[in-house]
Amino acid sequence: MSRISTLGLALTAGLLALAPGGLMAQDQTNPDNTPFGTTAAEFLLFGAGARGTALGDAFATIATDVSALYYNPGGAALLARPGASFSTYDYVADTRYSWGGLAFPFSGGSRTFGIQLGTFGFSDQPVTTVDQPNGTGAVYSVSQTFAGLTFAQNFSDRFSAGLTAKFVFDQLGEVNANAFAVDFGTNFHAELNNHPIRLSFVLSNLGTDLSYKGDALDVTSPRTPPDPTTPPGGNPPELPQPAQLKTKGFALPTVFRVGLAYDLITGTSNRLTVLSDFNQSNNNRAGFAAGGEWALSQLGGSPFGVALRGSYTYAPANNISVTDPSLTALSDEENLQGLAFGGGVNYGTGNFSLGVDYAYKYLGILGGTNFFTLSVGW
Repeated sequence: MSRISTLGLALTAGLLALAPGGLMAQDQTNPDNTPFGTTAAEFLLFGAGARGTALGDAFATIATDVSALYYNPGGAALLARPGASFSTYDYVADTRYSWGGLAFPFSGGSRTFGIQLGTFGFSDQPVTTVDQPNGTGAVYSVSQTFAGLTFAQNFSDRFSAGLTAKFVFDQLGEVNANAFAVDFGTNFHAELNNHPIRLSFVLSNLGTDLSYKGDALDVTSPRTPPDPTTPPGGNPPELPQPAQLKTKGFALPTVFRVGLAYDLITGTSNRLTVLSDFNQSNNNRAGFAAGGEWALSQLGGSPFGVALRGSYTYAPANNISVTDPSLTALSDEENLQGLAFGGGVNYGTGNFSLGVDYAYKYLGILGGTNFFTLSVGW
C-alpha cells in the first residue's frame, strides 16, 4: 500500500519555496564579475540520457543507473547489475550529440567500474569569407569528444562516493585542443518518516584549460620594422615573415551542485519522487532545478513498467529577451527555457532488464530537442 507522508509534503514545499527565494535575495542592481561565456567545451553539459534530461539538473540525486557515470559518480556504486546505455539527440543547427556508457559492479556489488564516451559536432560545412559569402570551395568540421573512467564505492549502507577521470578532445576546423578533468560525486541515502530520502554533492569538469594549436594559427606577416640592411626602394621587396598566432587557454565549464530527493509515495510497485537542486558554475550565477518522477512497475503482474517525468531548470545567463515573438513558436522564451518532460517503458525479469526512454527539452529561442535512450542490464 502506497503511503503519502505529511512531513514529506512539508519538506518538499520548503525545498521548492527556497529555490526562487534564494536567488531573488541577490542584489540584481549591482554589477558583478560573473565571467559569462568564458568557458569552452560546453558540450560537457549536454547530459547523458533521456531520464536525466527530463528531470533536468536535479537528476544527480537519484542517478543510480548507468547514466550515473555522467551525472553523479557516487550513484554508480548503487548499480545492482552490469549495464549499458546509449543516448542520442539532434541539437541545434544540424548538430548531433551522443553518449554511451558501460558499468560493471564487482566485489559483491560494493564497488563499480564504468567507462563513458560523449561526442558532439558536425562535418563538411562550407567556408565563407567577406569576399566570398557563397563559399570558398573549402569545408570544415567540428568534432568534440570526451572519454571517462569511473570508480565508485559504497562506504556504508547509507553513503557512497565516486570519482571520474575525464579526457576532453576538441577539434575545431584546423585547430585542436585537449584537457583533463575530474568529476567527484557523493550519494547519501536514508529514510525520513519511513520514506526514502537522498542527498548528493557533485563537482563536475574540474580540470585543465583548453589551449588550441594547429595549422590555422600559422600565418605570414610583413616584417615590421623593415630590414635595415635593405636600402629604401631596394629590389626585391622584403618577403613576408612566418609567424604563429597565440591563443588564450579556455577553462572547462566547472559546476558544483547539491541536490535533495524525497519519495512522497513509496510502495512495491508505485513511486513518486520529488527533487530539488541548487548549482553554481564558473561561468554563470547560481541556478536551481526542480522536478518529479512517477514510476509504476509490475503492471498487472507483468514484468513491464512505465515512468513519467518533468522538470524545470533555471540558469540566469539564458534569459534572452525576444523583441519579435513571431520569430519563435512561443512568446515567453525566458520563462519557458529549461522546461523538460518525458517518460519511459522498461522490461525486467530475472537478471535481465531493457528500457527505452524519451525526453523533450525546450531551449528557448533555439527551439526544442528530442532525446532518446536505450538501456540494457544483465
